[in-house]
Amino acid sequence: MCKGLVEMGKLFIYGILGFSLFALSAVLAIAQESSKAIEMSHNSKYITLFMAGDVMTGRGIDQILPHPSNPVIYEPYIKDARDYVALAEKANGPIHTPVEFSYIWGIALEILDRKNPDIRLINLETSITTNNEFWPGKNIHYRMHPVNISCLTAAKLDYCSLANNHILDWQYAGLFDSLKTLKKVSIQYSGAGRSQKDASMPAVIDVPHKGRVIIFSWGLEDSGILRRWAASQDKPGVNLLPDLSPKIISNIKAQISAVKKSHDIVIASIHWGSNWGYNIPAEHSEFAHRLIDDAKVDLVYGHSSHHFKPLEVYKGKLIIYGAGDFLNDYEGISGYESFRPELALMYFATVDPANGRLSKLQMVPTETRRFKKILATGEDARWMQEKLNKTSKIFGSRVNLLGDNTLSLEIGKY
Repeated sequence: MCKGLVEMGKLFIYGILGFSLFALSAVLAIAQESSKAIEMSHNSKYITLFMAGDVMTGRGIDQILPHPSNPVIYEPYIKDARDYVALAEKANGPIHTPVEFSYIWGIALEILDRKNPDIRLINLETSITTNNEFWPGKNIHYRMHPVNISCLTAAKLDYCSLANNHILDWQYAGLFDSLKTLKKVSIQYSGAGRSQKDASMPAVIDVPHKGRVIIFSWGLEDSGILRRWAASQDKPGVNLLPDLSPKIISNIKAQISAVKKSHDIVIASIHWGSNWGYNIPAEHSEFAHRLIDDAKVDLVYGHSSHHFKPLEVYKGKLIIYGAGDFLNDYEGISGYESFRPELALMYFATVDPANGRLSKLQMVPTETRRFKKILATGEDARWMQEKLNKTSKIFGSRVNLLGDNTLSLEIGKY
């Protein structure tokens, strides 16, 4: 009987060991598959770009950061930048200052970490300077203290477009300070410089094992850029397009041809159009199409409007006509409630560098509360979906609302 018990004990132990080895092999197999999946994702041939619209970290936002600039501003009705903070607090509650540099991005940082895009792009619509000489005859002046540049590095930004209507708010000294500060923290830029040659130079960002992203930045007068801000051979300024003529397309084509190689994605970052309204001027859409057809641009990244505008996929290439404001100090200001300017999108575009065609576009709806990004509600995400579908219908575009309230552009038919 004892011998039988011993044999049964051996069988029990062998069974336990066998099951353990089976379980261990199963766990190892799962881990191996997971590792393969991560490796495949990492080695994907596609490049994913994060794009946000205007990031306006001056004025009120600058005042809540650890190193606020002189709050004196020269606007028709408001003379102290801290008044914009008070408006936001009146609307949605107190902001306990100073905030951390990462504060303004809120949930956006978690989303960026989770999606892990290859390149992060914004339109930086502020001067980074302590210069006190403002541009005369202009009603709005955005300025952020250079030490507050950490609010941009907190989001691990790779690139800022500078061809806009605020980069020279604090004169040429403010522009030079901005360029110096961005270089110091290794954030690339294009669209402004010490001469036309500098202002028109693209940013070239290498994505290891995938290709390069080349970004040109241009601005138009209809966005509010002053004509005298245009850079010239011997004058600093912005890369301003005088018109949208075939001659301009020809010049842009030559610029792109000089730098574009196989597996390069070329982005045209354009500051254009009015602040409010969903209508896209015919000359804008025609120009975007010619950029793709003739100049070999792969993605048109438009901005200037204070709210998102329609989307188009033209011959497989993405056109964002207006990315909308992403960060600003307009909270609590009334007058344009119907446009819901507190709502904004995080654009994640996945592009094939072999041909520049859009593979996927997902957009994460966000809201601004107390100068901080939070997730938009399901109801607001549906509102954004419906608005995008209504305004983009003319371009044949449609977006779907996914279960996690992410918006996804239908691209199968393009």
